[in-house]
Amino acid sequence: MQPITAIEDLEALYGGPVEAALVKEVPQLTSGYRALIAASPFCILATAGPEGLDCSPRGDRPGFVRVVDDKTLILPDRRGNNRVDSLRNIVRDPRIALLFLIPGAGVTLRVNGRAYVTADADLLDSFAVDGKTPRSAIVIEITETYFQCARAIMRSQLWEPASRIELDAIPSAGEMLAGASAGRVGGAPYDAAWPRRARDTMW
Repeated sequence: MQPITAIEDLEALYGGPVEAALVKEVPQLTSGYRALIAASPFCILATAGPEGLDCSPRGDRPGFVRVVDDKTLILPDRRGNNRVDSLRNIVRDPRIALLFLIPGAGVTLRVNGRAYVTADADLLDSFAVDGKTPRSAIVIEITETYFQCARAIMRSQLWEPASRIELDAIPSAGEMLAGASAGRVGGAPYDAAWPRRARDTMW
């Protein structure tokens, strides 16, 4: 396959963007963009570092990403697997991107900016859930934000009930771990223990 290597060729292939695609991009939050963040229980966090790129799902109760002002967001880092890939990247390269999704809505929100990681105790206490605080938080300084139209969600039928699959149609976490580790980790015991482990370590 022949790659496209020149911007001019790419622009000739696609043509220019329509006005709406340009004016929606602003360097700060609008009231509409604030409303989308407040309604979102899930976002995808993209970072970059010396080892390459990373894309990580983040979720919590709607509005879990705090709007400080029109240029600043704070994302608490809840319990996970302690790989801290995203945090390692941010410490070394502050560039960051977020994609917010809202169940049932076609529109998504994209936020680009620069970030840093903090373990400020007072700040973390303000994010406590059930008496448990995150170990750190990501402070995001917005450089650009804009909404994405619904075409991708519509094409994928992401929120359509008919698109839901039976869970036994895909491999379980235990099966994938066993396959990746030649059986050393995972398997049926991992899957059996997961629901309680997730419940006990959610926050």
